[in-house]
Amino acid sequence: MSSIFEVGFKSPIPPELPDDSPVPGIPLSQSKGPLKLTPIVYGAAAFSNQYNTDDFMSTATPLRAVRLALRYGICAFDTSVYYGNSEIVLGNILKVLEPEFPRSSYQLMTKCGRYGLSDFDYSPDKIRQSVTRSLRRLQTDYLDTVYLHDVEFVCTLVMPTQSGNHVTALTSNAAHYGLALKDADTIRGEGDQKILDAIAELRKLQDEGLVKNIGITGYPLPTLLRLAILILHHPPYKPVDVILSYSHLTLQNSTFMDFAPHFTQRAQVKQLVAASPLSMGLLTRSPPSWHPAPLQLRTTVEEIQQHISDLPDLALGYSMRYAGPAHIDAPLVIGLSTTHEVHECVRVWREIQEIQGLEKRQSGEQFVMNKLHIVGLKDWSWSSGLRE
Repeated sequence: MSSIFEVGFKSPIPPELPDDSPVPGIPLSQSKGPLKLTPIVYGAAAFSNQYNTDDFMSTATPLRAVRLALRYGICAFDTSVYYGNSEIVLGNILKVLEPEFPRSSYQLMTKCGRYGLSDFDYSPDKIRQSVTRSLRRLQTDYLDTVYLHDVEFVCTLVMPTQSGNHVTALTSNAAHYGLALKDADTIRGEGDQKILDAIAELRKLQDEGLVKNIGITGYPLPTLLRLAILILHHPPYKPVDVILSYSHLTLQNSTFMDFAPHFTQRAQVKQLVAASPLSMGLLTRSPPSWHPAPLQLRTTVEEIQQHISDLPDLALGYSMRYAGPAHIDAPLVIGLSTTHEVHECVRVWREIQEIQGLEKRQSGEQFVMNKLHIVGLKDWSWSSGLRE
């Protein structure tokens, strides 16, 4: 890919516009957690064809959005080799912004192991090659966090059902999810061993100083928990540093709150991160055509929007509140494409801190959750499309 700055500019940094400056207000505080993350992490999946076009990424808009976010104090970025050219776009932007924001002023969090829709390779050699490639694409000599991406597609599958409400995995149904206490160190097949081998290679990269923190990501919460416990119970008996869960701290599905204490206590995970408060675009006016939610859930969301004028605002505020220190204290990864989206994101976060309009928000939230309860889709997880 050619540099994004080869199109549309006479110089790498375009002239500043009024929208490029932060609105005065409450500053984003740094987390007291081990990774020292701010409450909002910039979701750079927005710099991929999953959400935007190449033409969009050739404009000044992504640079302006990143710069504004940094000026607000959003100083961590989440990306992946799987997100097309995201690492390249982000790396080019941060390099250009280096005079204002040196490398030490932000954190880079990326992922390895998934390279296409059905292209997974967790072999140690490929993991090392992927990290080396990410370092080059992001134009840095170290990465703050590297995750194994979408572990449920590689590990041994231990789930009685792929879709539904999985909270019983924490209680009466634990054994069926591989979460019984006696199963803590049980390697259930070749897939589980691939996870352990990939983690071992990431630990080597960590020892070499190329990676500061390592973790795992995925969609099914019981699978993430089982693997985090498994990793803890195998040499060198160290927990993963960070777990990233997506679409499970939302108005539609908030079961991450049920699982959070199990991650921190049973698996001794140091840092939890929540992602996708709008559930990969489901809770927006125009969900992407590829969204995995079943038709009934998509239709119910459309019906809700006939009564809730700004569902994204409501959903974002809900996730921000429950991701905060009063609840699970997990920084929230939010996909941001434009300066308008950055401003709106910070505005909502500030409203939550100041408890502005909380009663109205809670009324709207309850309306949405009631509608989802009626059709049996509140706290319901769709299938990841795992192999049968």
